Parts: sequence; C-alpha cells; structure tokens
Amino acid sequence: MRYQVTHITTYRYHEHVAVSNNLVHLAPRTLPHQQILDHHLEISPSAVALHRHTDWFGNLAGSFAIEQPHKTLVVTARSLVERQAPLPVESFLTPSWERVAGALGRVDPSLREVVEFVDESPLVPALPQFLKYAVDDFTPGAPVLTVALAVMSRIHKEFRYDSEATSVHTPVAEALALRHGVCQDFSLVLIGVLRSRGLAARYVSGYLETSPPPGRPRLVGADATHAWVQVHTGDATIGEDGWIDLDPTNDCIPGERHITVAYGRDFADVSPLKGMILGGGQAKVDVSVDVERLPDGDWDQK
Repeated sequence: MRYQVTHITTYRYHEHVAVSNNLVHLAPRTLPHQQILDHHLEISPSAVALHRHTDWFGNLAGSFAIEQPHKTLVVTARSLVERQAPLPVESFLTPSWERVAGALGRVDPSLREVVEFVDESPLVPALPQFLKYAVDDFTPGAPVLTVALAVMSRIHKEFRYDSEATSVHTPVAEALALRHGVCQDFSLVLIGVLRSRGLAARYVSGYLETSPPPGRPRLVGADATHAWVQVHTGDATIGEDGWIDLDPTNDCIPGERHITVAYGRDFADVSPLKGMILGGGQAKVDVSVDVERLPDGDWDQK
C-alpha cells in the first residue's frame, strides 16, 4: 500500500507567545516492511532553526524554536509512505512466556536494548492491578505470542472505545478501572499487563487508514493518530528483531494499513508535538490527520 499522510496540528493561544521551543515525532520510521519516500515539515510562523536527530529509541525526531510573538502555531507534517504487510507468525513457534521472561530477567548483553521495555515507565507504573488482570491468560508453558494475543483480545472485548471517557492525561490505572478509553489507554493497559509478567512491551505511535461507511464519501482529515503495542518474543528471528505488533483497539496484528511513526516506553516518549512556551495563556489545540491511499498511477505525481 502507498499512502500520503498529512498531519496538521494547530495551537491557538489566548495571548501572544513570546518564545516557543518544540520537539516533534512526526516522521515515520524506515522498517523492513515500510519505506519512507518523502517527509517534510511546514511550520508557521517560521522557525528559527529546525534540527533533526535520532533519539534514544531510534526514532527520527525534530526540534525547532520560534522567537517571534505569535498567537497561532501551525505544524504540518507531510509523508509519502510505502507499506507492506509483515510476514505472518505462527504463535505456537514462539518460546513460552516464562522462558522469555526468565531470559529478560538475567544479564544478557544481546537483550540490553529490550530489557528497558520490561521496567515501569512514566505513564505505565508497576501496579498490582496489572498482575491481577488477565491472570487466566498466562497459562503455564503457553507460547509468549499466544498469551499476548489472548490478553489483547480480552482488552478488546472488555473495554469500550469511548473518546469522551479519558484524555491524554488520564492515568492508566483510571483507564483500567473504567474499562473505557481510546487507543492510547488500551495500549498502555496491554503494556502494563505484559510487563507485570516480566515481558518486554513497547508503545507504538502511528497512523491507521480508515474507510468510510458504505455509501459515504471519504472525508479529508477525518483520520487520526493511532497507537498500538509491540511485544518481544525472545527470538530475534521472529518478526522485527523479535518484536511483534499488537493492536488491542482492533484486536489484530497490524498489517499494511498501519503506518509506524515511533517506538517508546509509553506515549510520553513519542508525543507527536510537545514543547515549552513563554506566555500564551490558555490554548486550544486542533489536530487533523489525513491518510490517503494512492493509486499506483498517482504515486510519482504526489
């Protein structure tokens, strides 16, 4: 699948902002099943400087400053992405979840980049509720991917998608108690449950192509950012260096309609846009995302 992604974030401030410093994670990752043909940012007012760097988790990040008074900030990210479905993985071929957890609990230099996704993180603390949730899914000796898929399906079944129930600041413990929320909440709960058993799980930010209801036109800007999870199988020959994607919101293993932007311990590591301002007062934020599938003949013209 080939996509043009347009992600527009608009901040409207009640008062003038004198200085603004910002960090963005808006550039999709280059992966074995995902190629980035183009990506650029448009910033208004004009930024003093835009610096690109690779962060600790291997994501392409950017930082910029605006040093002129402004009451509106508009950041537009445009990306051309080619995406393929990853090869399917048979869950029974993955090691038992106890074996994987045991390996991650030992000092193993080959797993040093995986172990950091076992410990608690700013938005996913080690809660006793996680250990109690989905206890029946952790069958002794069960393959790790079988267990992870079962927990994912349980969350999808027992939680109700409700965009009004939570906000980006809602603690994961509250989302777990409510059994309501959005993709961020579903993902943080899944991460917390897997980590409580000694497994490595990381947060994935990205986009999901959505389709309009039958007979309805496709609305530009009606898509949204999305979030899902990756679990490590303990076998680097499986998936992406051992990582397998899980989407608890849709109860599926992500395929060609999921576009990966960034990995982190939780949302705080990969927020699309965050920063510090001097002045401004209260602010209103509007986000518009458009994920457009491109016909083969249109690709070179986009």
